Amino acid sequence: MATKKETYTGADIQVLEGLEPVRKRPAMYIGGTDSTGYHHLLWEILDNSVDEVINGYATTVEVTLHKDGRTITVTDNGRGIPVDIMPKYKKPAVEVILTTLHSGGKFEQGNYIHSGGLHGVGSSVVNALARKMIVEIKREHKKHVQTYARGKATTPLKVEGGPVRGTGTSTTFEPDPEIFGEKQKFDAELIRERLEAKSYLHKGMTVVWTDNTAHPHVHVTYKHDGGIAEYLTKWVAERAKPVVPAGSTGFYHSRDNEVRLEAALVWTEATDETIRSYVNGIPTAQGGTHEAGLRGAVVKAVRNYIETHELTPKGVTLTAEDIREGMTAILSVYVVEPQFQGQTKGRLNNPEVTGQVDGVLRPALEKWLNDNKSIAEAVVARIVLAARAREASRAASQAVSRKSAISHRLNLPGKLADCSSTDPGTSELFIVEGDSAGGSAKQGRDRRTQAILPLRGKVLNAEQASTDKVAGNKELQDIVSALGCGIGSDFDISKLRYGRVFLMMDADSDGHHIATLLLTFFFRHLRPLIESGAVHIAQPPLYKVELGKETYWALDEADRDRIIREKTKGNAKPNIMRFKGLGEMTADELKTTTLDPKNRKSLRVTIDNPLETDRVINDLLGKDVSARFKFIMERAGEVQELDV
Repeated sequence: MATKKETYTGADIQVLEGLEPVRKRPAMYIGGTDSTGYHHLLWEILDNSVDEVINGYATTVEVTLHKDGRTITVTDNGRGIPVDIMPKYKKPAVEVILTTLHSGGKFEQGNYIHSGGLHGVGSSVVNALARKMIVEIKREHKKHVQTYARGKATTPLKVEGGPVRGTGTSTTFEPDPEIFGEKQKFDAELIRERLEAKSYLHKGMTVVWTDNTAHPHVHVTYKHDGGIAEYLTKWVAERAKPVVPAGSTGFYHSRDNEVRLEAALVWTEATDETIRSYVNGIPTAQGGTHEAGLRGAVVKAVRNYIETHELTPKGVTLTAEDIREGMTAILSVYVVEPQFQGQTKGRLNNPEVTGQVDGVLRPALEKWLNDNKSIAEAVVARIVLAARAREASRAASQAVSRKSAISHRLNLPGKLADCSSTDPGTSELFIVEGDSAGGSAKQGRDRRTQAILPLRGKVLNAEQASTDKVAGNKELQDIVSALGCGIGSDFDISKLRYGRVFLMMDADSDGHHIATLLLTFFFRHLRPLIESGAVHIAQPPLYKVELGKETYWALDEADRDRIIREKTKGNAKPNIMRFKGLGEMTADELKTTTLDPKNRKSLRVTIDNPLETDRVINDLLGKDVSARFKFIMERAGEVQELDV
């Protein structure tokens, strides 16, 4: 237990020297000690090698994940980190770089024109948070080797072997389990995707990826001379059908005088706008001023084209969101002195970049639209369609809102068993499959804080249905009315009547199907609820296991077998009951296992990758049957039990 000190003097002031601050507060430097922070160590070393390529000193980067899954090597054929003695520190330059914060060759212009790391902390932070690090440098026909651990050099820099050819740096390190825990390992697929993206971003660069954790080992080389134009083609093929005539390509523009940037974009049939942006080769997942420049350029160029060719539609106003709906873009800019938000470099803050990107891309896109009339007309048609769909959605949401109970309980669905609490912070809504289960849930609930809304049968597939049809569906209407927060453009999360929404379905294929249909509706029409963490999937048990006087609940077969294996004593025989549905459970059983916050288990629904989520929902529930046929054919061999 912490005790309060009565005095506060100079003796209480602690000065962290060397790399101690990094080990004391790693989150300040890498964002956290979770998987993202773990991999950020690799990105720092990788970006140093890519900087050599960007500035014309290297052509190849090799990354090798070793068999243990924790040790990784990054090698480039660049100039090699300097090894000469720095008089001020009386140490080799490489040792100073790896053991001192804010040291490196990127502060002064000349060594690197464009760089992803200008803070001088990347390599030293990796060293501080590594259990071991080995650096091998080839310079002046010699191979120099030095080892480190937890921020300190463990051996002097020494020359190994005879004369060597070429130059470059090879860094091998293992993140420290004292910082990251014993269980974390590198994600091979995540690294492979990052490396492949790098090969598209830097035309002419060769990237070699070796994964020794795979069986058999993976060894692949990436080199894409087509650059981001080729990257866009690959990405769109994975995402959605482009809205362009057959044989046409998307817009691509490159400029390397004054402002160095590359941009490629195309409009697709997807309903959202997606941009992948990079600054000096670093992915900026949180966007920034360069993305703002791209968005502004697209809207201005398209508006000018529509006005010039008198294509303005009647009866609908085109918004910036309509123009960018379905746009898929890749933007890569090079900034001499980038100002990133935080060490993890997720967002670019340079205000001047917005105008620079806009000034380059707007006239280039206008010219492209005028030179490709058939593509331009298809894009404009897509934009008008988006605007009309938005207007229809707004009308539909207003119709639903009129029937919803944002503040008037008299308008709530008749089958809703509401709770007495009016505080969303303590109120919960359980959407339950079937009247039978709904009856048990109503009896077993805490009437003060828990509301029950039974559903009859399978709900409408919101992925295939029109907005009007969704708004007119009785079951979905009841959900929106009960929630009280509206739908579509009129959505207001501040009016949500329940802080948590649970989907409580049977633990069988029908229950999973209904839950999937409901999640699709939430994703398409009430997505902020998922993003705010309000949507959960209840986990009712499938089995009841009685052993003597003890009762245990099992979520599935594996859980049942574990309980029997761990809890059975002597010759006792377990009595096992399998529930066919929630309706077979008594009110007390349902309360004990699924409703009571003290005992229940549930899964919070999150969206880790909106693009992948969009694709999966479209494949499994969209109108294109061929996607589902392909999915079934590819995975038929994985089926162990078929529920028909």
